[in-house]
Parts: sequence; C-alpha cells; structure tokens
Amino acid sequence: MVSSCLSLVSFYEGYLRRSFTASGLSPQTIHIDSETTIHFWGPSSPSSKPPLILIHGFGPKALWQWRHQVHSLSPHFNVYVPDLIFFGESTTKSSERSEIFQAVSIGKLFKMLGIERFSVMGTSYGGFVAYHMASMWPERVEKVVIASSAVNKRWRDNGELLERAKLERVEDLMLPTTVGQLRTLISLAMFKRPYILPDFLLNDFLLSLYSENRKEKMELLKGITLGQDDTLHISPLQQEVLIVWGEHDQIFPLEKASELKGVIGNNVRLEVMKNASHMPQVEDPKQFNDIIKKFLCSS
Repeated sequence: MVSSCLSLVSFYEGYLRRSFTASGLSPQTIHIDSETTIHFWGPSSPSSKPPLILIHGFGPKALWQWRHQVHSLSPHFNVYVPDLIFFGESTTKSSERSEIFQAVSIGKLFKMLGIERFSVMGTSYGGFVAYHMASMWPERVEKVVIASSAVNKRWRDNGELLERAKLERVEDLMLPTTVGQLRTLISLAMFKRPYILPDFLLNDFLLSLYSENRKEKMELLKGITLGQDDTLHISPLQQEVLIVWGEHDQIFPLEKASELKGVIGNNVRLEVMKNASHMPQVEDPKQFNDIIKKFLCSS
C-alpha cells in the first residue's frame, strides 16, 4: 500500500476541496439528533437561489462524485452535497441501515437548516435515497433527478450483475478489497476506461477511499429495501422526474431505465447519454450538466 504522505489520492482530494470552496461551498457538520451526525458541503452564504441536493452513490464520499456538477450548478442553485451515513464524516449510533433511514436523515438535516422545499438529484445508491425522499415528502421535494439508479431493481438483478462481474458477492464489487476487484468495478462503471491504471494507484484508491467503515457499508448493502424479491415495490411519484442513464451502463442496464420511466409517474422524461456507462456525470459532465440545467430551470 502507498503511505499516506505519498498518496496521490489524498493530493487530488485536496484539489477537490479547493474546487468546492471556489464554487462557494464550505464543509459543515450538523448533529441532526442524539445519534446521527451529517457532514455536508453547502453554500458559505446562502442566497435566494433555489436549493438543490446532490446525493452520491456507493463508493467514495460525495466530494469525489459531484465536482463537475458543483462547479456548473452553483451559479444557478444553492447546492448542498451531503455525505450519506458511514461515508466521509457522516455517522450514526443507530442500528438502522436502510436507504430509507438515509432519506429520513437527509430530510432532518434540511429541516434543521430551515429549508422547506428543494429539488433533489441522486446517482446510483443515491437515487434510491432521492426516490424515497420524493415519495415521503411530495410537498417538500419539487423536482427529482434519478441518474443511473434502478429503483425498480429486483432480486434477480443482483445475480445478473454478479454474472457480468464474474464475482460471487455484491460486496466484492461495490466494496472492493483487491486491485482485481477494483479493476472489475471500473470496467463495469465506465464506458471508456483509463489507459494507465498502475497497481500502486489502485492500491492507493483502496486504502484511501474504500477501507473506512467497511463493516457498516456492508450492512448498508444488505439493508437496501428495494429489490428484496422479484416483485416491483415502488409507487409513482407526483413530481416532475428526469431519468438520466448511460447507454452502456453495466451496473444497471439501459432496459431498467426504460421500465422505470413507465412505472415511476406520469410526468417523467428519460435522457440516454451515448458513450457513457454508470457514471455519466463524470464521463461527460458537460452534456450531463446541460441536461440537468434544462430540466431544473424549466418552469
């Protein structure tokens, strides 16, 4: 493993922090109750712009997943980027581990911030959280963006994913511990893989981004309520919904997006991004951001 003093990942994280700060955000921490603490990036000086919450997926903390969106969206919105519980500095003493608990916790955070109405965008696991927020509080959530997130997943989808990954357990893919497992995750999550990924750099990623709270994150994976059997258990949403998907997504294949559009509500739009897989916000941020702004800024 690479020692922390030589960590390229830690060096790059410093750059990400400066990028967030340059976009007018600052790191903040709030105890939302006696058990749970949420760390988030929010406006240093909130304005009258509409609030927008960006909810990250499974993997590295929020700082790593939304850099391009923070820079592009901050001029138009008061952008809030929370770390979900057991990611970054967000934590709880509660035994709850479901994505519904994550949604409730983010809802409490914004109550404490005095923000009654907001739009929400979630990617992958964060899309599960965003869906539950919109479902529980239609009077609070204005617009919803679900990116690369099969909230319509079924139990059999896990088995098909493991077949594509050639792995035995979902946690071996989503919480990699070896260079080989991390390479598999990258190959499924990105359409154009980086040409040069030396083992020392991947080991640095594993140590810096995937080793913290591993036990609790495994419990989060097992605690997901969506897809516990092969019956669909989601209700339509009342809000305007935008679904954004990479055409070559291998984590949640494109057919899940088409099905989701048909079941999640009456006012739903699907945007499919070519030459992108499971992380279109990273793979083609300009196109992704243009799609998001067009949707969120429309009346």
